[in-house]
Amino acid sequence: MPDADKPTLLVIDGHSLAFRAFYALPVDSFTTRDGQHTNAIHGFLSMLLLLLANEKPTHLAVAFDMSRASFRTREYPEYKGTRGETPVEFKGQVPLLQEALKSMGIVTLEKEDFEADDILATLASRGRADGYRVLLVSGDRDTIQLVNDDVTLLYPNTQGVSQLKRYDPAAVTERYGIRPEQYPDIAALVGETSDNLIGISKVGEKTAVKWLGLYGDLDGILEHADEIKGVVGQNLRDQRENAIRNRRLNRLVTDVELEVELDQLEARSIDLDEVRPIFERLEFRTLLERLTKLVGEGASSGAETSTAKEPTVAALAAPTPVELVGDALAAWLDAAQAAEPAGLGLSLEVLDGQVIGAGIATAAETVRHSWRADAAESTAFVAWLASDAPKIMTDAKGQLKAASRSGLEVGGLVLDTLVAGWLLRPTLTEKSLADLVDRHLGETLPQADPALLVPEEGADAGAPEFAWYTLRLAPVVLSALPESTRRLLADVEMPLVPVLAAMELRGVTVDHDELASLSAELGERAAALASAAYAEIGREVNLGSPKQLQEVLFDQLAMPKTRATKTGYTTDASALADLQESNPHPFLGYLLEHRDATKLRQIVESLDKSIAGDGRIHTSYGQIGAATGRMSSNDPNLQNIPTRTEDGRRIRKAFRHGSEYVELMTADYSQIEMRIMAHLSGDPGLIEAFNAGEDLHRFVGARVFSVDPADVTPLMRTKVKAMSYGLAYGLSAFGLSKQLRIDRAEATQLMKEYFERFGAVRDYLRGVVEQARVDGYTETIFGRRRPFPDLTSPNRVHRENAERAALNSPIQGSAADIMKLAMTTVEAELAARDLSSRMLLTVHDELIFEVAPGESEVLEEVVRDRMANAADLLVPLDVSVGRGADWEHAAH
Repeated sequence: MPDADKPTLLVIDGHSLAFRAFYALPVDSFTTRDGQHTNAIHGFLSMLLLLLANEKPTHLAVAFDMSRASFRTREYPEYKGTRGETPVEFKGQVPLLQEALKSMGIVTLEKEDFEADDILATLASRGRADGYRVLLVSGDRDTIQLVNDDVTLLYPNTQGVSQLKRYDPAAVTERYGIRPEQYPDIAALVGETSDNLIGISKVGEKTAVKWLGLYGDLDGILEHADEIKGVVGQNLRDQRENAIRNRRLNRLVTDVELEVELDQLEARSIDLDEVRPIFERLEFRTLLERLTKLVGEGASSGAETSTAKEPTVAALAAPTPVELVGDALAAWLDAAQAAEPAGLGLSLEVLDGQVIGAGIATAAETVRHSWRADAAESTAFVAWLASDAPKIMTDAKGQLKAASRSGLEVGGLVLDTLVAGWLLRPTLTEKSLADLVDRHLGETLPQADPALLVPEEGADAGAPEFAWYTLRLAPVVLSALPESTRRLLADVEMPLVPVLAAMELRGVTVDHDELASLSAELGERAAALASAAYAEIGREVNLGSPKQLQEVLFDQLAMPKTRATKTGYTTDASALADLQESNPHPFLGYLLEHRDATKLRQIVESLDKSIAGDGRIHTSYGQIGAATGRMSSNDPNLQNIPTRTEDGRRIRKAFRHGSEYVELMTADYSQIEMRIMAHLSGDPGLIEAFNAGEDLHRFVGARVFSVDPADVTPLMRTKVKAMSYGLAYGLSAFGLSKQLRIDRAEATQLMKEYFERFGAVRDYLRGVVEQARVDGYTETIFGRRRPFPDLTSPNRVHRENAERAALNSPIQGSAADIMKLAMTTVEAELAARDLSSRMLLTVHDELIFEVAPGESEVLEEVVRDRMANAADLLVPLDVSVGRGADWEHAAH
């Protein structure tokens, strides 16, 4: 029974429980009318309601992983490497779950570079110290180590999340025969398949428990390793580093720096008016009924229950909006613009992808305008929206797209607070207006961020309030940006927002029949390869089963063993590729080709499913998120299409020009990162090569190998090319030797000779890290800053990872800046010349255009000129251009 004298802190591992729910409930049975999968959200919330009813927590939070990357993956890249790709049906459910939790007044937490388990560990430690009864809910066994007299783990059973096993110290001892704090030692010895942590061969749970009983902990076991007899003893001595590494990685961090105190996690009363809109959107009628009953019974997310709205914690309240139309709106806009010359706050209300209204704000007033395309009283609004009158928005790109679909033009966008907030904190991105308000104003948005949805009637806030908060954020965020970064924001990032919106709306024509044909061919190829593989071994096996492949490769075919794993020897792609090179076998060749065909077919099918009703794919570009400034492509990802294989070329052939256009044109920069390296380092040799228009790698090879350029062999050129690019990414002699398959001594000598000829490169690479250590950040040519606090970390692994990233950040970030500048200036020039040709896609460093009749020559002229002059470097920016009927034939 709960200790009535203690407050109860409930902390849930969000991703862990959401995944459990996803696999416990059938996907097809939980899908909304618009096709959104909701099984993970439904299962999670169902479990949560049970917890709220049964445990009655006074404080609670839900922790999420920010990404798969963490300090653990930097130390051990293979960490969790056996986990497959996130199911397509699961993607998108976590943000909706987080939105639902916020509507219930529940705090969600995530921390870059750490896992959700570390947040649980930190809150458990804080809670115990402050006299809380702590309940942790997680499906990760690592959290067993946190159990003590004040901390209980609720662990879901294998069937899902509806039943939770309660682990206190006695229950842990009963199940495992050890104390909770000893559990990580078991895991270190036995290994954790789910985390891809390889244990000691032939050491199972019983053996590990026996050893712990004899020697106390892992350190004691290792100290007495020489006393342990037999094969397992020898394995322990041979593989002790596995256990040491595992124990280091499975130790949870109890002092993560979180931006909340425990009292900020106090459970709030559930407001049904806040919850109802999202539950109805997710079509959770039964859950809403359960929640309504729970609230009525007095068992809300806190000990105290009320259906009344809680007051916000905002220091200021948004002015009450007024509805204005026609002449009254025109007069208000004139006066408002004079009062706020830097710009008015603007938030468009969107329903089903169409604008139906807007909120406009000054510091003192807010206005709501309901817009209809056929309404004469909207004339003033339409004219103002299209004018150059400065406007400030949050997360503008989606709203700009909705405006365009509604026949509205938006001009004068001077600031997107989400983009500005990202430049200020590129590694800790706030993802919504609510996040920005919380971070920079220290306040709480009256209602969860609208995500471009129309607020329900009676909601605390809508478009006028969002516009008002946006306006308040602007000077706070801008004042925190360095002057150079403010210029980057104004000159590079803000002009790019409408460009990306326009490109996403345009999309690109993709031939469904071509993709379907390729998918069928790949399916047939995979089947034929499987049959050929079976013929080589005289039987059929599951080519996706590591266990069966191990038996074939290492027992039946007696091939050399690969890296040892918990269940035998690895059959991952890189290990098998190395094995095929050193010990080729037809079965292995067919297996690797089968894997390639299967993976490629998945890419093709993903693209095919993304073709919209207009016959075009409309990818979504992620402008913010990457600390380097590079953009991502999502839904679908066009950056994972292979570029150097015949099948990749077949995929690109499916990307065509539209019927009103005559061809596609591609353009990209030649060796842009090496040119930026030449500029930043000022190395005379590299500058000479680029300015003379010579083949860079032949030029470098001639100097490194002390031969005439004509005598540089293809192998020499390959070596210096790998080294030139690798050095910019912190490539070591070991890495170079592995990449080129040469011995380490030769790689070391190669790097030595390179730096003797190009000393300024060496000096630059040393200097950029040392300067970053002093400044705390790196900076691109255009003023983009990326913080590197780990450069002074006492943790060697953290520090060395930061050093490698800092090496390349100015180069990679400058390349991203140049590409963005090129895109905005090309788009502007095409509009200025009134050309019908259009920019459609950006993939890596390549731009793809749709060419209108009669415009091929002028388009190429514009693109070459704008791209070549996007930056003033010590070396020229060389642009390669190609044209053709499809993306592949337009390659150059």
